[in-house]
Amino acid sequence: MKTSSVLKRNLDPMAAAARNIVVFVAVLSIPLTASRALGLSARETSSWLLALYGLPGLLSLIMALRYRQPLAVTGNLFFIIFIRGLGDRLNYPELVGASMVAGAGVVLLGLLGLSKWLARWLPVPIMFGLLAGAVLPFVSDLFSVLGNAPAVVGGTLVTYLVSRRFLGERVPAFLPALVTGMVITAATGQFQRLDAPPAMAVPTLTRPVFTLPAILTATPVFVVLITLQANMPSLRFLQSQDYHPPEVMLDLVSGIGTILGSLLGPTGVSLSLPVTSLLAGPGAGDHHVRHRSVLVTGSAALVIGLLGGFAAGVAGIIPVALLLTLAGLAVVDVLGNALKQATRGPLFLGPLFAFAIARSEISFLGFGNYFWSLVIGTAVSVLLEREGLRALGRKRDE
Repeated sequence: MKTSSVLKRNLDPMAAAARNIVVFVAVLSIPLTASRALGLSARETSSWLLALYGLPGLLSLIMALRYRQPLAVTGNLFFIIFIRGLGDRLNYPELVGASMVAGAGVVLLGLLGLSKWLARWLPVPIMFGLLAGAVLPFVSDLFSVLGNAPAVVGGTLVTYLVSRRFLGERVPAFLPALVTGMVITAATGQFQRLDAPPAMAVPTLTRPVFTLPAILTATPVFVVLITLQANMPSLRFLQSQDYHPPEVMLDLVSGIGTILGSLLGPTGVSLSLPVTSLLAGPGAGDHHVRHRSVLVTGSAALVIGLLGGFAAGVAGIIPVALLLTLAGLAVVDVLGNALKQATRGPLFLGPLFAFAIARSEISFLGFGNYFWSLVIGTAVSVLLEREGLRALGRKRDE
């Protein structure tokens, strides 16, 4: 009877953790796609995966054990999305430098308590407009390669859509799509040859390069992603579940983790609202045991990071068309949510300009599209949507 009670108490946290591990595996295609776009070697890719998965997994274990709260630290997915978009403007060492400066900025904001000031300065719908513009290429690339590999891409896409229609939330649609894509690729003989056997992840330090254009173009976006897009909403959700997360400590962990992790590859260490809502919500079991779900997912992330060499090696045999398809399907919901948040009001023109500029190839005064997306999008709303900004302020203060 006692064993049955213990099992029942831990079943919900384990189930929540299992769903989250599926998400970890699903989004693995995104950094693998970005590493190809950046021209990284297998060794550099495995080191980057160690930073994206292994370090945050270790920090999650430490935080959950220390505070007995479901504090799930992750490698910020949107970091990778933006890095891929910047790959043709900034080289890899510059991205590492910009990421480290962002980590220092997060530490400073946390120590000075300026995160709320940043939230007032930058309207959240502008950020979502920028985010939607950055994510869109992942989804559109899926259709760009459809003509090159119609059987693989088409079969994977159809399986994904049918799974979403009939399986609902019981099984993530990405998993049947992944299996289908792999089976069709194998049946049509499109897997590439593996040049060398995959190995465990080996930390490979990248010497950062600090340039003003890189810092001004990438760092502000990185800081906003960690603070406004990830940490702040996750903290609010934890508080809504009657937890008392250590806000300053989490900013410090995010900032210092970003600085250290970026030496292995540009990394944003932060909380994640989707992950937090899964592991800290009622579905994760009784209030006092939900942190156990983080212990499981943190351990899984640590293992994935340590096996990054295998992931990087296996990725070398997967056709580009399938990798792009999997990356696109992994962020469909991210794009949908970003578009919904950007267009729900009370702002419209500012987020619209932010979206359009993020999709452009603007380069002015040495600064790229993401920097100008934030600046011009915010300026448009300040000039033309003042009432909407006031409405946002009232809602934030409530």
